Parts: sequence; structure tokens; C-alpha cells
Amino acid sequence: MLRKSWPIFTETRITLGLKIATVLIATIALFSQDLAIIFTDALQSETTSYLLAIPFLFAYLVYRKRKMLAAVIPLENRNQPRETRHLPAIAGVLLSITAVLLYWHGSYTFTPLEYHLLALPLFASGLCLTLFNPQTLRQLAFPMAFLAFLIPPPSDILYTIGATLSTVSSEASNALVSLMGIPSSLTSDAYGNPSIIITRPDTSTLTFSVDIACSGIYSLIGFFIFAAFVAYIIRDKPWKKLTILMIGIPLVYLLNIARITIILLIGYQFGIDLALQIFHLLGGWILVFLGTLLLLAISEKAFKTQIFAKPAEKCPQCIPSTQSNQSFCFACGRIIKSARNMLHKSDIAKITCTILSVILLMSIQAPVFVLTNAPIVTASTPSGEQISTDILPQLQGYDLSFWYRDTEFEARAKQDLAVIYLYSPENDTEDAVWATIQISSTLSSLHRWETCLITWPLSRGKQPTVNQIKLEDIQLSQNPPLIARFFAFNDLATGQTEAVLYWYETATFSVNSTSQQKHVMISIIIYPQNPDDLTNTEDKLTAIARAINDYWQPIKTWSQVTMIISQNGLSAVAITSSIIIAIIAMYALESRRLRIANAKTYQKLSKPNRQIIDAIKALPKNKTPTLNNIATQYNTLTRRATDQNQLLQKLQNLEKTGILESEITNQRDEPTQTWKAQIKLR
Repeated sequence: MLRKSWPIFTETRITLGLKIATVLIATIALFSQDLAIIFTDALQSETTSYLLAIPFLFAYLVYRKRKMLAAVIPLENRNQPRETRHLPAIAGVLLSITAVLLYWHGSYTFTPLEYHLLALPLFASGLCLTLFNPQTLRQLAFPMAFLAFLIPPPSDILYTIGATLSTVSSEASNALVSLMGIPSSLTSDAYGNPSIIITRPDTSTLTFSVDIACSGIYSLIGFFIFAAFVAYIIRDKPWKKLTILMIGIPLVYLLNIARITIILLIGYQFGIDLALQIFHLLGGWILVFLGTLLLLAISEKAFKTQIFAKPAEKCPQCIPSTQSNQSFCFACGRIIKSARNMLHKSDIAKITCTILSVILLMSIQAPVFVLTNAPIVTASTPSGEQISTDILPQLQGYDLSFWYRDTEFEARAKQDLAVIYLYSPENDTEDAVWATIQISSTLSSLHRWETCLITWPLSRGKQPTVNQIKLEDIQLSQNPPLIARFFAFNDLATGQTEAVLYWYETATFSVNSTSQQKHVMISIIIYPQNPDDLTNTEDKLTAIARAINDYWQPIKTWSQVTMIISQNGLSAVAITSSIIIAIIAMYALESRRLRIANAKTYQKLSKPNRQIIDAIKALPKNKTPTLNNIATQYNTLTRRATDQNQLLQKLQNLEKTGILESEITNQRDEPTQTWKAQIKLR
């Protein structure tokens, strides 16, 4: 017996391994640049540090489904009508193509990373549907959707929510320390952040600014992911899952208020140094950890939910030796051994086509941001290291000079370098042009102009100090495509009009004889003498930006195919999406037609077979249609006993007619063999 089963077991493992490896390798390879960017940010920035947990949570979600996946992956749709048999695989291919088209379209926009990460779960889902079956994708629906948390939250929303949270947190903490008899007052710092000033026993004062980092917004985002994870894996009713998720959001916020209050108390008693040490100790991950523990305790004590299934009484008939020829238990319906997973010629063809397609896509894939060889930023001189002007091109009619390095801004924005240059016009009638270059290891440290000047003040409940005049995207180069953003505004305090054109690149810098890739934001600025002629200003900035882009020497250009597809990406996505919708509609209509046809077939069945259908339809909702429950209901209807082996044979025969469908249902993550009638009786 062992010698006969070993080749089957080996073939199943090889088949599964090939398919799973194809999905994983294809997805990681195609999205490797994007994953490298976001996880590098997560390692260095508190803003997105929660992303580090997503791969582990995703792995557990898949592991939690391991028994269900082992049962549904080998399923084949041989009993499906010929008209719908291949529709799931076709839909999977189209979904993968849609994801690739969305990816390429995103590369042609000002926000490529967001588009790419949106395409990732779509691409992985399409491959699962192509290489496996709809039942497999149904089991992986939540883990695939969970990957959407990889998309960084929009900065506008982040600042708006964070500002509200910092205001409420500071007011609540200030009120709490005041109730404890500590002299405190609430004000705001130079950047509009709420600040709490406490007076110590020695009459000295300490000021604590509650900015975005202290507001708890990053902890809230991370905890929301954990709360969604916990709500999904608990074993209980949907309303309890939703309630637990809703409880988790204010819970972590209250923990953040407690953290700020504790820091204020420590600062009052022991000074600022110890308070800052405790602040870093009680960081976002500690809040997420404590919040998760509290949420688990609340869900278990208040709602009586279960995270892990309690050991159930073993069904004596589930022992494989007693039913060696059966794949499931006749008594409880639990799958004892999964079906053989054979490697068909169609599987080999699908895997081969997937690998070749990914290799082709990677050969013509463009970088997330335009990749360039960076000119020299610093130069060594006898007097020390100096900022070089070689980083920018010399322009006819202008004198280029280094203006200054903003070290204070570098520290506040967590950037490696922020330098400002000046193009002084030789003709006094021309406008001077300022150029700023910001370099950072993380993309999240390079903030957009409109976000800083408009979104940020609005999020603090204040009116912006500038009035937006124009905001639009401009294409600087065709190949590789580089999209910049033109932002013109009027300073309300001075009445001065300012026009900015800025864009992002990824550049390779030589640092200590080693090459390092950094994210770069380049901005060129004009204070136009004639504010009414913004068209001329925009044209002037665009020409200078294109000169800078050429000077920075883009390393990799796009293929003509990639250019054409990216330029028409949205139209192509609309076409493929429409075809997928049409396939779903066709599948639904065909299923409805089949149920109508089955109603006629039902009338032609013999009385015992009709009684089997009646028994399945008559089962209460709280009864799973397992073989044992169907037999019990059948005995009740016919008032005579029936042999379960004979009943199973009749069920399998009815499956071949299409009037019954065999289903593997999820019972506490245990695969269970059931049957469903594909007919609607009056």
C-alpha cells in the first residue's frame, strides 16, 4: 500500500509546488521594484512601518486555509457544461492582463507606486484563477484583498486624520494632567502643531508638541490592519466580527492618549530626557501590541469568541483505516484525504506561458520612477567638502550658483540632502529661477508642494496661507516618460505669485566609493514678474526641467510596445474589464438557464431520485448537507431506511446530470463534503 501511494503523493506535491511557485515567483518578480521601495520605507520610516507585518499576516491567513486549499485545489470542473467549463480560466487570464495594463498605465502617471500596488492583488488573483480553480480563489479571497493594505495611504487623508487626532489627543491629555493638579496649558508651535506646556515644581517649563508622529495615526493604521486580521480569524458570527473591528479603532486611540499623558507625567517629575526616552520606548509598535492584546481579551471575555478552534470530539468514522476507499467521512462529512492532484498537459502549458510572459514583461518593464545616473552632488576641496554646482546643467542666458543647504529642513523631513540653487538671468528683464534638490533614502520623506501648503494647514483647522491658481501634470519626456506637476499659487501675506514645477526620480549616487540608489525630488521655482502670464512661465519652467532631465541622463528607456500600451492603458483596462464583466454575466445567465433546464429534468427523474433532491432542499439552514444529514432527511421523507453507499452512488449519478453539484464547504476551516441542488423548485 505504501509503495502504491507514494508516487501519487509525490506527484501531488510536485504539482502543487510548481503551481504555487509559479504564482509566488511571477508576482514577486513583476512587482519587485515596488516591493523594494515600500519595504525600504517601512524599515526606515515610522509612517509605513506597519507594512513589515503584512507578509507575516498574509502567510498566516494562507496557512489557516491550508486544509481547505488542499481539498479544493485538486477539484476539476468536468461536470460543468461545455459552454462555461473554460470561462474561469479565461477570466483569470484577463484579470492578470488587466493588472499588467493597470501597472503600465500607472507608470505613465505622477503616482506610479499607488497604481502598481493596486495591480498586485489583481495580478495574483488572476494567476490563482488561471492555474487553479474558482474554489481556490474563493478561499484566498480575503488574503488577496489583505494585500491591498500594501498601498500607502494618501498623504491628504493621512494629514487630515492625523491633525484631528493630534488636536483631540493633546486636549484630552492636557485635561487629564490638569485634573491631576499639574499646571498645564495648550498652545501651538511654529508649524501649527498643538503643544502642551507644563510647569514643573522648580517653576521651569517643558513644551511637548503633538505632531502627526505623536497623534497616533500611524499606530491607528497599523492597528486597523491587525484588527481586521483578528476580526477575520475569530470563529463567530459576522456581526461580532464587525463589532470587534469597530471597537479596535477607538481602543488604540485611547492608548495613545494614555501614552501622551504618561510622558507628560514623567516629564513633570523627572525632566525632558527621561520623557523622550519613554516616548521612543512606547512607540507605535508597543501601542499596536498592547491594543491587539486588549482586543483579543475583549473579544474572548465580552463576546465569547474563539481565535483557535477547541479540540472537538473525534468522529470514530473519520479514522482513515476504517474507510480506506472513501475520501470523506460518511458520518460528519469531513474530508479524510484530498483528491489526487494530477499534472495535466494544460497545467504545463499554463505554467510555461506564465513564466514566458513574466520574463517578457520584465524585459520590457520600466522602473517605477525614471532611473538616472546622478551628477556630482558634493566635491572635496582644500577647505573641506563643498556642494557642487555640477549637479545641474549650465543654461544659456543664466549663471548657476549654489545658494544654501537647508540642514534644518533635512532634520525635520528626515532627508539626506536638501540644497537650493539659483539660475540668475543675464538679462534683468527675465525672471530668476530657483532649483531645489531633495534626496532621501525613503520616498515618504519627499512631500508634495500642494500637500504642504494647502492640505496641511486645512488639516490643522487653519486657512492656507496660499491660494491655488493652477495645478496640472506635465509630461517632460516621451521616453522614458517623466511626468511633472505644475503648481502655481498666490501668497496671501505678500501677494507674491509663485510657480513650481517638480517631479520625482530614482538616481544612483556614488557615496564612499559605493553606488547607492536614492529617491530624488527636483523642483524649479519662478516668482514671475508678470503673474497674469502663467502660460509663459509654465513654458519656461518646462523647458528648464527638460534640460535638467536630459542632463541627468536617464539610464533605461521604454520599448515602443510599452509606450503604446501605457499611453492607452486606461482604455485597455476598460476593454478587458468589460470582457470580464461579460464573462461573469454569461456564467450567471448560463447557470440560470441550467437551473431552468434542471427543473424540467427533475420532472423526468424517477421518484427515488426526486426524493433525494427534495431531501436536500428540505434540509434546515442550520444543517450542513452532508451525506449523513441527507440520508437522515431522506429517511424522514420516505419513512424507510437507506444504505449510505447506495445513496452516495445516486448522488454521484445525479451530479453527472448537472442537477446536483458536489461542494466542499468550510466548517471551522475543516473541509466538508456536501451537495447542493442546482434547481429552484416552486
